[in-house]
Amino acid sequence: MLHTVSKKKASQVCFALPGGKTAYLLPSLLLAASGLMGSHSSMAVTVTAEVFQKSESPWDMAFLQDGTMFFTEKCGSLTVRLPSGSVNKLLGVGGSTGYSATKNDLFCDGQAGVQGVAVDPEFAKNGYVYLYSSSKGNNRTYGGYNNIVMRMKVNSSLNGVSDIVEIINDLGYKPMKSNHPFDGSGAHNGSRLRFGPDGYLYVTIGDNHNGAGPQSPTELRDKLLRVACDGKAAAGNNPPAGFDKRVFAYGVRNPQGISFRPGTGDVYLSESGPWHSDEVTKVVNGGNGGRDPRDNVNGRPACPDGYCGYSPNQMGATPPKERAAFMPMTDLKAYLNAIKPAWNNNGLSQGMCGSVWLAGMQWKEWGGRLAVGYAGIGIHGTPTGNRIDILDISKDGFSAKREELMWPTFAGRFHHVSLRPDGALYIADEASGNIYRVTPN
Repeated sequence: MLHTVSKKKASQVCFALPGGKTAYLLPSLLLAASGLMGSHSSMAVTVTAEVFQKSESPWDMAFLQDGTMFFTEKCGSLTVRLPSGSVNKLLGVGGSTGYSATKNDLFCDGQAGVQGVAVDPEFAKNGYVYLYSSSKGNNRTYGGYNNIVMRMKVNSSLNGVSDIVEIINDLGYKPMKSNHPFDGSGAHNGSRLRFGPDGYLYVTIGDNHNGAGPQSPTELRDKLLRVACDGKAAAGNNPPAGFDKRVFAYGVRNPQGISFRPGTGDVYLSESGPWHSDEVTKVVNGGNGGRDPRDNVNGRPACPDGYCGYSPNQMGATPPKERAAFMPMTDLKAYLNAIKPAWNNNGLSQGMCGSVWLAGMQWKEWGGRLAVGYAGIGIHGTPTGNRIDILDISKDGFSAKREELMWPTFAGRFHHVSLRPDGALYIADEASGNIYRVTPN
């Protein structure tokens, strides 16, 4: 079991469970000895974690009602696990083997590769699955590269795909190395896909280390798109005049989590910050997230390669508050109507990634709260993230209180957290190569 506590200094004990499960326990005696029993809810929710699926760099998951799980591997591609536990490899990147089909333009490089996956709400009728991936070729617009969204049909046996169609093929991509931290090509792709309760597909896009992208009306970087199943703009999108009609919100950084609040349908993004201020934000139709990393604007001087995303002193230690004042995640001075975040991780950046709302009586007081994962990044004195936060977000979406789900592994990279129809929490950990199943006791 994992007991939730508000601090991190209790010893952990590991023991075996029947069926090959592993449980992790923070005993109440150890909590008491460590002085951690003071939190009124620290013992209210306990969970058991088990390895559900081994995987190579797992990135995203999407479920059918019967528990069938489609999942992606950044350098592999799309695979499906059936309720029986058997696994079928559906679509692989160029040069891969063992898949029922391959697509030679798909590849992985650094942070880029096969990432987001979503299941059509009408899957039982049309068999459609959607995939976000990096792609290369002579027809690509960023130095021979783009990020794309594909729609494909999965057969009734769930062991093959056909009718692969690129419904969006003009998403930004970083084609070459630059003078920044994490400087390689393929950086900051966003790449989460989710269908909203309105039936439309939502697509997150990162900034690709590009300064102009967040506030650009036409470049598909640093945006949240809302589209129909054919990739065309959803009815009712309300971006500013001159913007691409597919844009639902803009001015974000690298959103890798998108979720819809139960009961309201409000859209929440979770995104990692630039050495400071991971953010969870309730976005609104046509809204501006207030991110603008261009140099020579808003009082900033020139920055390396025209991108102030990590400035000042981007390669060295600087207090997070000083960085936030120089290059805000949400610049409320330059953009007075920018959307304020509900949570900024106490001003720190630890690689915030996927998020999902917990639902069901089994989650007790956590029901209706947002679970957010971190990729574990810690640098320049910032503690490593490596955890799941449980956020109690106010009804208006402008504030939140945090509890921490203690996690027993080290340096995990929790790229996504997802809720299966059975109410269990599923966590994709790139570092361990595992997809975990987490259930409340």
